[in-house]
Amino acid sequence: MAKKTESAASATHEGGAGGINSGVAVIGFVLCFMAGGGLMWGYDQKHPAGGISAEPGASGGTAGTWSDEDSPVPITSKDPMWGNRNAPVTIVEFSDFQCPFCSRVEPTMEQVRTTYGADKVRIVWKNEPLSFHDKAKPAAEAAAGVMAMKGSEAFWKFHGTAFKNQGALGPESFEKWAKDAGVADIAKYKAGLAAHTWADKVDKDHEIAKKAGVNGTPAFFINGVSLSGAQPFDKFKAVIDQELAKAQAKIASGTAKDKIYVAMSTENKKNAPEAKPDEEEGEKEDTKTVFRVPVGDSPIQGKADAPVTMIVFSDFQCPYCKRVEDSLKKVKDTYGDKVRMVWKNEPLPFHPRANPAAQLALEARAEKGDKGFWDAHDKLFDMQPKLEDADLEAAAKDLGLNVDKVKDAIKTKKYDKQITADMDLGDDVQASGTPHFFINGRRLVGAQPFEKFQKIIDEEVTKTNDLKAKGIAPSKIYDEIIKDGKGAPEPEKKNVAVPANAPFKGPANAKVTMQIFSDFQCPFCKRVEDTLKEVDKNYGDKIKVVWRNVPLPMHPDAPLAAEAAMEAYKQKGSKAFWEMHGKLFQNQQDLKRETLDKYAGELGLDAAKFKSALDNHTGKAAVDADAKLANDAGISGTPAFVINGYFISGAQPYPKFKKLIDRALNEAK
Repeated sequence: MAKKTESAASATHEGGAGGINSGVAVIGFVLCFMAGGGLMWGYDQKHPAGGISAEPGASGGTAGTWSDEDSPVPITSKDPMWGNRNAPVTIVEFSDFQCPFCSRVEPTMEQVRTTYGADKVRIVWKNEPLSFHDKAKPAAEAAAGVMAMKGSEAFWKFHGTAFKNQGALGPESFEKWAKDAGVADIAKYKAGLAAHTWADKVDKDHEIAKKAGVNGTPAFFINGVSLSGAQPFDKFKAVIDQELAKAQAKIASGTAKDKIYVAMSTENKKNAPEAKPDEEEGEKEDTKTVFRVPVGDSPIQGKADAPVTMIVFSDFQCPYCKRVEDSLKKVKDTYGDKVRMVWKNEPLPFHPRANPAAQLALEARAEKGDKGFWDAHDKLFDMQPKLEDADLEAAAKDLGLNVDKVKDAIKTKKYDKQITADMDLGDDVQASGTPHFFINGRRLVGAQPFEKFQKIIDEEVTKTNDLKAKGIAPSKIYDEIIKDGKGAPEPEKKNVAVPANAPFKGPANAKVTMQIFSDFQCPFCKRVEDTLKEVDKNYGDKIKVVWRNVPLPMHPDAPLAAEAAMEAYKQKGSKAFWEMHGKLFQNQQDLKRETLDKYAGELGLDAAKFKSALDNHTGKAAVDADAKLANDAGISGTPAFVINGYFISGAQPYPKFKKLIDRALNEAK
C-alpha cells in the first residue's frame, strides 16, 4: 500500500497485502499480477468479465443525480461509479494512477465485478494521488475531466487504459486515452487540463480521504468497513459477503435500498475499533516469529560466526531497496563483524531491469567471489534507475569484469536457476515483496529506518550471547536459532479423480498428472497459457496433462466453445482437441458459432457431425460433468490446477508450478 509521505513511502515494497507500507505486500508482487489472477463462478452473472456495463445505473453515467453525502465516506453522482445505485454493497476505492500497488489490485477489482455483478456491488472511485508520484495528480485531473465530460462509462475506459499503460502517463497519452474513451471535444478537454479545471474535484477527494483516515493507496471502504492495500480477492470476499447479509437483513426490516449505503457505513463507522495513533503502527508487524531461512550458497558479507545473520530479499530496480541501503550501511558501520549479510534475489515482475542487473551481480561473483558481488551490488544501486543494457555493460567494464561474459549472462539468463531458487525460498517464507529482511529469522519488512533494525539486532546479540554461554559454537548459532523456525506452509490439496476419457497430453501412464480446470473465454485462462507452454517444454515427457471444462456463467460463448473442443476430441482424439484448444485461445475474442464451424474445417473434422453435435449439444453432458466435479471439489474459479492432488488457483507464474511438479515427481519416486 503506497503511503502518502516520502518517509512513510520508504516503509516497503512488500508483496502479499500490497503496498508501500510496512504491513503490506504486493506489488511487491507483485504480483503486478496479478500473479494469482482468476475468475470466480457460481453466481448469476449479468456483466462480462473485463467490461463495464452501459445499462442504466451500471456505469453510473445514466443513474441521474444522487447524493450519499451523509455517509462517513461521502459519495455523489459526480463520482465515477460502476454498478447499480441501489446495490446493497458499496466499495469506495481511494487510488492513485501512478501507484504500482493500485495497478496490482485492479485484477482483484475485476474479479469482484465478475463474481458479484452490478446488482450486488457498486464501486465508486476517489482520487488520492500521492505527493511523491509526480504524474499521479495530472492523471487524476485527466480522469476527472473524462468523467465530467462523458460520465462513468468513459471514465472506466480511461481508467483501464491508464493502469495498463502506467509507464506512459503524460499529456499526450491523456488526450489519446480520453478520445478513445469517447471524449469528442478534445480541444475543450485540453483547455480544461491546461486550466486545471478538474483539480478541485481531485482536491475534494483528497480531503474526504483525510477525514476518512486514509493513509495510503490503494484504500477501500466496503459499506464503510476499511480494507487497506492490494489485498487478495478472498479478503474482499469475506467483507462483501458479510456486508451483503447485513444489508439484506436491513432492507428486509424496511430500510430503503437507496439509503442502505449511508445506513450501513454509518453503523460500521460507529462500531469500528478506535484507530491507534500512527506512531504505534510499527508495532502491528510481527517481528517475533522466527522463520527458517537457510543461508544456502548465497552471496555473503561478513563472518560465518557472526552472532546475527540478516537475510536480505531485494531487487536492484526497486527504489525502496535503494532507499534502505543507507540503513543497511549504518548497520554495517555500527555492528561490524557482529552482523552477517546474506543476499537473496527477488526481482519483481514489474521491474524488467531487475533480472539483468541480478545476472550481472552473479556473474561478478563468479569472476571475483563475494567481494565482486558486493562491489557490483553497490555499483548497481548507485546507478539506479539507469540499468539498461548499455548501462550494465559500462558498469561491468568499470568493475573489471569480462564484458562479453556479462552480456552473455544477461542474454541467456545464465543464473536464473539460482534466482528462481531465491524466489522460491521467498515464497516459502512469505517474503513476497522487496525489500524484505530476516534478522536471525525474525521478519522486518520494507525500507525501515536504522532504529528498527537496531532494536531487533540488539535483542539477537543478547540471545546469541546466552547460546554461546550454553556451549553452542558461534558458527552453529544461526542454524540453532532457525532449526525449529517457521517454514513453507503445506500446499493446499484437492481430491479430484482423474477421468479415463478426458483429453490429455504426455505419457498416459505418467506418475504425475496435472488437471487443468479452464474456460476458453476466460482472460486469465488465456494468460496462463504461456506458463503452461513452459511447463510442457520442461516436463512434457514426465507428466500427464488432463483438460477439464469449467465454462463460467458470465462467459456466454464458453460453453459452446467447450463443446466444440470436446467434439474435436471425439472425432480425432487428443491431438485434435489440443489443436482446437490452441485456436480457441488464439482467437478468444471470436468464439461465435460460425467461427467454431470454420475451425472444425481447418482441423479436417467431419463438418456434418460437428454441426450436429453443436446443434444438439451432444458434448454438453461431459462439459457439465466437469463443471459439477469442480464445484463439488471446491474449485470456484478458473484457471485452476490439481497436480497429484496439490492445488493451484489462478494464473500463477511458472515457479509455482515447478515447485509442486518437482515435489510430486519426487514423491512419485
